[in-house]
Amino acid sequence: MTKNNNDLLLVSDDQQLSKAVDEIMKQPIVAVDTESNSLYAYREKVCLIQFSIPGKDYLIDPFKIGNMDLLGKVFKSQKIEKIFHAAEYDLLVLKRDFGFEFNNLFDTMIAAKILGYQRVGLGSLVEIFFKNKLTKKFQTANWGRRPLPQEMLDYARFDTVYLIRMREHLKKELQSSGKLEIAEEDFIRLTYVNGNTPEPQPVNIWRINGSNKFTPRQAAVMLRLAQYRDQKAEKLNRPLFKILGDRTLSEIVNSQPRSREELSNIVGMSSIQVKRHASGIFKAIENGLRDPVIQRPAKERKRSIVIKRIDLLRAWRKEEARDMGVESDVVLPKDVMLNLCEIRKVSKGEVRKVMKDVPWRYKNFGEGIFQILLELDNNRN
Repeated sequence: MTKNNNDLLLVSDDQQLSKAVDEIMKQPIVAVDTESNSLYAYREKVCLIQFSIPGKDYLIDPFKIGNMDLLGKVFKSQKIEKIFHAAEYDLLVLKRDFGFEFNNLFDTMIAAKILGYQRVGLGSLVEIFFKNKLTKKFQTANWGRRPLPQEMLDYARFDTVYLIRMREHLKKELQSSGKLEIAEEDFIRLTYVNGNTPEPQPVNIWRINGSNKFTPRQAAVMLRLAQYRDQKAEKLNRPLFKILGDRTLSEIVNSQPRSREELSNIVGMSSIQVKRHASGIFKAIENGLRDPVIQRPAKERKRSIVIKRIDLLRAWRKEEARDMGVESDVVLPKDVMLNLCEIRKVSKGEVRKVMKDVPWRYKNFGEGIFQILLELDNNRN
């Protein structure tokens, strides 16, 4: 990792945040990243927010700051361009935890995809543009721990320190290739992120790997086991997989052990796990065997015309992407494609309405998409 000559400023109280925001608000461009603790908590939180501006790297600790609202004006500002790499997740968690709104974004990963780069990870792009290697040592570290060691703080700042210069390279390429408009379209779409935390939902066993093979009785047992796991995870503030893995739950459902010895033979059940969870598991199995059986909900079947449209637009999108030298999603984002396929009555107005947030795509592909959908409908009739 190359040396970073920027000053490192730790922001850990409201007064320091106010000073940092005052400085950041003077900048036309800032680089941003976040670190969360999804691998270490029942409900993940944003643990660190990094900003880089010329000469300075800010590491903002939301755990120690009473009011993060002040930072919202940076993200909402139309005057300051915020540069992220793979922004979608960062925006989602920032919206969820702090309610921030976003304007004027630049995503270096999206830009690289639109330009047809084969390797678009941050480390790959840093190697391409700056001939430096980023360490991945703390990629899965526990960012919720305090205090954070200096080595982790140094790691965090390098996620943003290259982004401003990288943006300069990519923006020039977008301009020279005539692809800046499509990139700006996608940057605007990023600002529509919905990070609202939904109301707590009951355990959904059908999202657990292997659940599609359960009998109705096994499903009832799995529900009890999954509820036990969820309660334990919340109490201990640990992610579900660190309590009991999906595969372990499935094997318990299939074998329904009745003794600690039988339980210890199941993958994932170490002697410590057996000691911790045996009584809870046996009680869950017992209750599940007495509960009413659970039928797997029927899948909503798509209309046959929708399936045919999806097949046609996928094939068209793949061909266009090959010609442009990009991935298919660059030609037409998946969500837009699926919404087009759900149109009840095909018309130019309906196609335009669905594609209102992707004006570049509509201008370049809208007529062709309309003709594909119309021809399919005419042949069906």
